[in-house]
Amino acid sequence: MQHGKYRFIVGFLALPLGLYALFVVWPFIQSIYYSFTDWTGLSPEFKMVGFDNYTRMLHDDIFWKSLEHSLLFALVLPLVTISLALFFAFMINVGGRRRRGGPVISGVRGSSFYKIVYFFPQVLSIAIVALLFQFAYNPDSGAVNSILRGIGLDSVQPLWLGDPNLALWCVMAVLVWSTVGFFVVLFSAGMASIPAELYEAALLDGASRATTFFRVTLPLLWDTVQSGWVYMGILALGAESFAVVQIMTTGPGGPDYSTTVLVLYVYQKAFRDGQAAYATTIGVALLVVTLAFAAIVMRLGRRERLEY
Repeated sequence: MQHGKYRFIVGFLALPLGLYALFVVWPFIQSIYYSFTDWTGLSPEFKMVGFDNYTRMLHDDIFWKSLEHSLLFALVLPLVTISLALFFAFMINVGGRRRRGGPVISGVRGSSFYKIVYFFPQVLSIAIVALLFQFAYNPDSGAVNSILRGIGLDSVQPLWLGDPNLALWCVMAVLVWSTVGFFVVLFSAGMASIPAELYEAALLDGASRATTFFRVTLPLLWDTVQSGWVYMGILALGAESFAVVQIMTTGPGGPDYSTTVLVLYVYQKAFRDGQAAYATTIGVALLVVTLAFAAIVMRLGRRERLEY
């Protein structure tokens, strides 16, 4: 059994690790290298400029505003999305009342239908979701203000995406709506693997739904929640936030840079302004922020593994 074990393992890992190094690690190394140059992205010629790009970045007000928005995304979006997904998943799988002749532990009535409804946004492309909500937020003909007028709130007609104080929160609401269904399904699968005997014992002890959730469900589901938190944070810092801000907002990133995030700023500097080297510098900063976020979540969420 031991003979040739390591050659067998290396044989299986060599190809995937090689692909990962080629398409993930090597681009990161290239980005760090180009961040020390004045490369425009439009010409093969460039020269080394040392830390000039990093000095410029530290004195760039738009960079700091973008960083603030990205950090807000990374803090608020996982908290809201994971909390809603846990609540919905708990109600769908465990939160129903016992029905005569049915199982002791069950979800609310129509739980199968709710699973489909919650997961439906995942079927849609994020670009389509952003376009739909862009129309919905239109202050003149959009669905949101039309509903407000329909219920007699004619005096409450916000500009939504045109208001610097509301635009960022409107974008975050769209991201929550589009991603919460995925985590509902993820947590539902995790809850389905928890033995029903544990819930039955909690009910016999007179535990309420809230007590059952915090004392039984959440501890046993913690590893899944932690992984989901990291994944949602990466989405909030990366492609999902870029797509929604790029499509929905004026500018994009407006008004007055009120919705600009780091990943959008990287794109604008590289492809709009022809400053690829400076864009890679901001990309390195985004890499550091993403790694720091994942490390902090994994460190703060570390706890003893519970087995059942």
